[in-house]
Amino acid sequence: MQIRSSRAATKSFNFGLKPAPAWMAILGFTLFSALCLVVKSGLLRIAFPGGAFLVGLFLYGRYPLLYLGFTWWIAFLSPWVRRMVDYNSGWVDPSTILLAPFLVMLVTLATLVRSLPRATRQGGLPFILAFVGVIYGFLVGLIKYSPMAVVVPMLNWFTPILFGFHLFVNWRSYPSYRQSLERIFLWGVLVSGAYGVYQYLVAPQWDRFWLVNSKAIAFGTPEPLGIRVFSIMNSPGPFATVMLAGLMLLLSGKGKLRFFASGVGYLSFLLSLVRSAWLGWGVAMLTFLPSLKPKLQMRLVVTIVVMALCIIPLANLDPFADTIGARLQSLTNTKGDVSYSQRSEGYAATLSLALSQFLGQGLGFVLEGTSLGSNDSGILSMFFSLGWFGTIPYLGGIILLLFSLFQSVDIRADTFASAARAISLGVFAQIGLGSVTLALSGVVFWGFAGMALAASQYHRYQRLTALQSG
Repeated sequence: MQIRSSRAATKSFNFGLKPAPAWMAILGFTLFSALCLVVKSGLLRIAFPGGAFLVGLFLYGRYPLLYLGFTWWIAFLSPWVRRMVDYNSGWVDPSTILLAPFLVMLVTLATLVRSLPRATRQGGLPFILAFVGVIYGFLVGLIKYSPMAVVVPMLNWFTPILFGFHLFVNWRSYPSYRQSLERIFLWGVLVSGAYGVYQYLVAPQWDRFWLVNSKAIAFGTPEPLGIRVFSIMNSPGPFATVMLAGLMLLLSGKGKLRFFASGVGYLSFLLSLVRSAWLGWGVAMLTFLPSLKPKLQMRLVVTIVVMALCIIPLANLDPFADTIGARLQSLTNTKGDVSYSQRSEGYAATLSLALSQFLGQGLGFVLEGTSLGSNDSGILSMFFSLGWFGTIPYLGGIILLLFSLFQSVDIRADTFASAARAISLGVFAQIGLGSVTLALSGVVFWGFAGMALAASQYHRYQRLTALQSG
């Protein structure tokens, strides 16, 4: 009787969440973080990244699927947690809270160490080449700058590749990883899209506080209907990249909830006003649709029509129409477009200098004295930070990776794999307009490239196994 009642109590405590130890760790971390926010404690500046790392380490070793979800949500939410802590406890820049996603992904270094000897034989050469380029830039940076100035840039460059490599190496678990990612991005689009619309209409105090203190003029004005939506993330660019990925996955998914998620998702995606991401979405769509079998193409067209019927009326409502319409017009009419003019001037002034960087300036280099921001061009970032010596293996690895993805004939019946491949190309297509292979945008690029490569490996193995058994 005692044992039975104890089991019943444990079952009721789990709320159906299994495995219980993993969810206890996740919920414990979540509740502690929420409590710190409620009591306005600055303790989270240390406890959040430290706790995230410990939970990530625990999940990585025992519950890989939950580790995957935890990693993505930490990447999504860390900037919002930072803004809340700064609003409650005072502005601090740089913030240690933003280290949390990097620390959680750094756990997959164990995957690299364990799999490196056989990685090239299994198709991991693109990742190895990219690692070589980044490590070269890191070593040059250590020679030129202080270690503290190099560590964060190293994490920005290194951890996205590491995470993508981890997903690729675990190709045998591809079906469960695919299902997990579909669920993660369904809720990711729903939550971040809904918050993005709320952010645009209301401009919450913590977001206003962050905009004022960060002096991020390009992100709009700190008032309702004035913010370029960045939702729960750190800036409009990474947010738009995440939404690009999520919205593409919704096309390949199932269930009615995806239509509501698409409504708020596309609306906030448009309100981010990130034209490069809009163009990247177009590239992804043009890649995705022809890659499917005719039957799947018809299903996708029907899905797109239904989604369009939900989205177009929303985008034409008064609070949104003028902002979105003006930005869409700038795609075809660049006269008077300050952003376009500044980028053109910046490229003209720095491209020849960037291409002359044989050794590179190393990770930690900051481009100053031009109209371009430090993240306004992935091409310039590569050449300045890595030089030709580092860019050749890094960019060569990316090109080899994309080439490998489009060589595969085994994934035409797999809509997720086709979407993952299209997402990777859609993100990379923006490289001239942003550093899309680094930080959160880089996690999207390398993560979905890793999943697409894992899908190719998995389906090839299934085909060969079927032939041998037949």
